[in-house]
Amino acid sequence: MRQTWMPPTADGGAGTGFDLDDLTLALLVGSIVLVVAVAAVRLSVRSGLPSLLIYLGIGLLLGEDGFGILYDNEQLTQVLGYAALVLILVEGGLTTQWSGIRRSVAPAAVLATVGVGVSVLVVGVAAHLLLGWAWQIAFLVAAVLASTDAAAVFSVLRRVPLPRRISGMLEAESGFNDAPVVLLTTALAASLIPGAEPEPWWQVGVMAILELAAGSVIGLAIGWGGARLLRGVATGSSALFAIGVVSVAVLAYAAADVVHASGFIACYLAALVLGNLRLPHRPAVLGFATAVGWLAQIGLFVLLGLLASPDGFSDVLVPALVVGTALLVLGRPLSVIVSCAPFRMPWRTQAFLSWAGLRGAVPVVLATVPLTVGASGVDWIFDLVFVLVVVFTIVQAPTLPWVARRLGLDAAHHRVDLAVEATPLSDLGADLLEIDVGPGSRVAGVRVFELRLPVGANVALVVREGRSFVPRDTDVLRHGDQLLVVAPQAVRDVVEKRLRAVSRGGRLADWSGA
Repeated sequence: MRQTWMPPTADGGAGTGFDLDDLTLALLVGSIVLVVAVAAVRLSVRSGLPSLLIYLGIGLLLGEDGFGILYDNEQLTQVLGYAALVLILVEGGLTTQWSGIRRSVAPAAVLATVGVGVSVLVVGVAAHLLLGWAWQIAFLVAAVLASTDAAAVFSVLRRVPLPRRISGMLEAESGFNDAPVVLLTTALAASLIPGAEPEPWWQVGVMAILELAAGSVIGLAIGWGGARLLRGVATGSSALFAIGVVSVAVLAYAAADVVHASGFIACYLAALVLGNLRLPHRPAVLGFATAVGWLAQIGLFVLLGLLASPDGFSDVLVPALVVGTALLVLGRPLSVIVSCAPFRMPWRTQAFLSWAGLRGAVPVVLATVPLTVGASGVDWIFDLVFVLVVVFTIVQAPTLPWVARRLGLDAAHHRVDLAVEATPLSDLGADLLEIDVGPGSRVAGVRVFELRLPVGANVALVVREGRSFVPRDTDVLRHGDQLLVVAPQAVRDVVEKRLRAVSRGGRLADWSGA
């Protein structure tokens, strides 16, 4: 039986006090964990695995079977988990370009709602038939697993050179689907409370629609209003301005939740609006939001690793493999097919979307909900979801680049924003873009002047085989080159369209093909 660790009181007895000695110990352990977590990112990049697995491993190592830290507080884990998810969604919204997901919003919204329902239905039926679980338990586990994870998607897919519609759809889906899954999981868990009468399914559906709609309106309104306010009070302090932007997005969550609307969809949409309204100090805002997002991820995954009980993993391994396989080969593909059918997406795109439904922190956090609401007979769900997420993340994440190549979906070039603190660039209204010239790009063989970028946009630097140089107009670009392009904010979108056109059509690409 696990025992909950309680810090000692001043007189040496067990209690809830927290003195300076406890603070020193907490800072010592916390700082070591953060340093190790930061160093572990290199391993994550090289292996292709999401960093969440490393952080979960750190938590397990610190736990009862490792260094002996005893932690067994599901309520605190859920509270801190929700707080971390808010910050992760805010970071995702602020760093997502509307131009990259605009064409993907409609199918992503359908996949995050109708697709979730299909996934829960299919996986729930499979779990009931294959494992003999009661219907309520089967559907509860299926609901917990229905949400793709924003942290896993943002950390893995942004390193995979995908067409913008596919990457945008996966990012938007991971931002949208937390809200309906939280509502569904809470309703199903409440039905397992002893003596509780389950609400009619149609009533749960209507409430979910109303809460999502209200949360969306609140998020968009606070994002737009907050942007106008921040633009009017902006000062020369980029750090202070960044705090204000993140605070407005968090405010959207709190405001929506107070009126019983969906806070998760509100904070994501508010952050999406804030991140795409050309606010001042954008590099500082993105840098701060990314740092906060990383800190939330590290803290959340380490905490979840601490809460997990390795002794119970062997008991849930087989059910986890059965449910995970049903989700991977039946639930996710069918949800993609049903959701994408109205949009006539190619089968290759649907195949990749089916394989790329990464699970992560969200299902593990939601696995604490049945325990905190008082549902009976569900203590094992947390360990099952934990094992399932670890196993299937190891299976799916490293193979995503290979699957994209086999399906012919790897993009010819890859563009990322650079979160660089560059006040002169901000003052000039310019952005700095990094362009990777991939193996299939027809940018290779094109001279710099043949890119025909808009007036004011220039290739400022080329990195080739570890050597950097300032290119001349007549220099020929090659496969594997990394370009740093400085573009006025007013023509940024035109620059990206032009580069995509040249990447597809070479030096003779017409502007109309952009």
